[in-house]
Amino acid sequence: MSIYLHDIPLPQAQSRFQQALAEADLWRLLGVGTIPLDENALGRVTAEPIWAKVSSPHYHASAMDGFAVRAEETSEAQPSSPIQLSVNSEQSPTQAQYVDTGDPMPGWANAVIPIENTEALGETGRITPAVRGPSSIRIRASVAPWSHVRPLGEDIVATQLVLPAGHVLRPVDLGAIAAAGHHQINVARKPKVAIIPTGTELVPIGSQLEAGDILEYNSLVLAAQIKDMGGEATRYPIVKDDFDLICGQVLEAAQTHDLVLLNAGSSAGAEDFSARVVEKLGILLVHGVAVRPGHPVILGLVHRKSNEESASSLPLVAPRNDTIPIIGVPGYPVSAVLTVDIFVEPIIAKWLGRRQKELPIETATFTRKLVSPAGDDDFVRVVVGKVGGKLLAAPLSRGAGVITSLVQADGLALVPSGAQGIEAGEPIQVRLYRSKSEIEQTIFCIGSHDLTLDLLAQFLSEHDRRLVSANVGSQGGLVALRRGEAHLAGSHLLDPQSGEYNISSIRRYMPGIPVKVVALVGREQGLIVKKGNPKGIIDLRSLTNSQVRFANRQRGAGTRVLLDYHLNSMTIPPESIVGYQQEEYTHLAVAASVASDRADCGLGIAAAAQALDLDFIPLFQERYDLVIPKQFADDDLLSPLFGLVADSPFREAVSRLTGYDVSAMGAIILEDE
Repeated sequence: MSIYLHDIPLPQAQSRFQQALAEADLWRLLGVGTIPLDENALGRVTAEPIWAKVSSPHYHASAMDGFAVRAEETSEAQPSSPIQLSVNSEQSPTQAQYVDTGDPMPGWANAVIPIENTEALGETGRITPAVRGPSSIRIRASVAPWSHVRPLGEDIVATQLVLPAGHVLRPVDLGAIAAAGHHQINVARKPKVAIIPTGTELVPIGSQLEAGDILEYNSLVLAAQIKDMGGEATRYPIVKDDFDLICGQVLEAAQTHDLVLLNAGSSAGAEDFSARVVEKLGILLVHGVAVRPGHPVILGLVHRKSNEESASSLPLVAPRNDTIPIIGVPGYPVSAVLTVDIFVEPIIAKWLGRRQKELPIETATFTRKLVSPAGDDDFVRVVVGKVGGKLLAAPLSRGAGVITSLVQADGLALVPSGAQGIEAGEPIQVRLYRSKSEIEQTIFCIGSHDLTLDLLAQFLSEHDRRLVSANVGSQGGLVALRRGEAHLAGSHLLDPQSGEYNISSIRRYMPGIPVKVVALVGREQGLIVKKGNPKGIIDLRSLTNSQVRFANRQRGAGTRVLLDYHLNSMTIPPESIVGYQQEEYTHLAVAASVASDRADCGLGIAAAAQALDLDFIPLFQERYDLVIPKQFADDDLLSPLFGLVADSPFREAVSRLTGYDVSAMGAIILEDE
């Protein structure tokens, strides 16, 4: 076991790293460059204040098409007693001169009368259609001095501050800089970041996968993060787990980059070389930070020359030109992304001279109990929705390798060290990835999993709605509705006494709450088995074979209720089934368990079996409903949903899924007054 890995608190790790960078003269603006003022300047950071060279406008300009006049000569004009002003086109007018928008004002004029407020008169004194050549104009209202005039410096006055240093340039900023008389600007140099993926098991994107292969896409995600932060990333080829090869690649990258991200190999395993690499090439500052996910982080400095090439006695921190920071980034995607957010963003911000990016923070109510590791800052990705005026946050899957949790997340919540978790219903601060307007257009669905919900989410997105779903099972969904934590729930709970779906469970778990129950689909439930059904599984009685491993659904799931109902009617004791206690939370998870040989079969829907190219033994037909409290059923937020269940394109898309019946889609099963 490695002697290095030792978690320290996050603030201590950040402080130690920042101090080392400061001592190496690296905690400052990295460099300055001059670039042309064009669209490529978008997103760059100003390295110094930008002062106006010229005023804008730099002369008194007409703001309208019309006639330049002396305001005081119009004071007698009334609707019932208009006045007439002579127009001289010889550049020496006495009373009025025609001007287009943007034309310089004559030196004697101090106002403009819009052309639509004038009557053009010919030499005979009659109204004429001629605009540019009337001999006089008639007006029926006076104008105040400087009306419809853009005075010199109205927008920008020469020498005024246009933009401060450390400003990230937006499209409108480029126009302001140009208006202030600049054609080039000084910006912070983009930090160059090398990303080196390591691991013998890694294969490039697009490879034909075999057992044991892992697609290397972390460098793609990390490079995009660096670009979004304002840096330039170089993605190096995969380096196999070889200490000398990794050392060589790090040393090569250090020659031309400002920061090295060494991805994977930061844990304490036999082939986790990152800490040893940093120690050989420089100074190991931190190995292990008390955060979840991402605790095996490495922070250090490496010299641009190897120890063998350097003097035998190196100072604690080498001079700036000889030293760059290195971060050992954990291999799991969620951990990798969080590590870059926590440790790289502050460095990039300092090097560019800008403020660190900050997400808006809102207080939300947590929807279910969460246990956090003692002593760690626990970063939890959540989906967020507004239900009944209350902002809710539901935690996503906690796995450090679950990259879909990054895609689905609406925000990031922090359970601080020492809290050891959070209870359902407690407030928690959430850093939002999405705008408030997006969240307010979000339909929050908690309950049973079904593949049609993904299709529904896609169709709803075309109607300016987001559908966010959390899979907690049918019973969990009804409980969430009772607590006011969702707009709707998917449910398929069978009542063993009546054989009816959902109604009795709704009355049991949602007493006194008026609801609207809408049929979504009928679907086949059956046994998902390996291709070719090598164990010869026929029906539920086959589960009692000790050689058959079963993957079950979690307690409260409609599929679990259905299974238990039929096991009881067939007098099959649950303890006779190998794997009855192995719980999965979705139909696809059951199928994945079978496909990966963790189980031989599981009860689920036909579409899940088809998705992973497995065989399916149909056993039961069931109805899957949407349960909606009346207070939300009548809300405008859900109106597109009701339109879709009656919409032919959506029905056709669902009918193409194996094992689904859409004949009852949209039928009202129950509607309380």
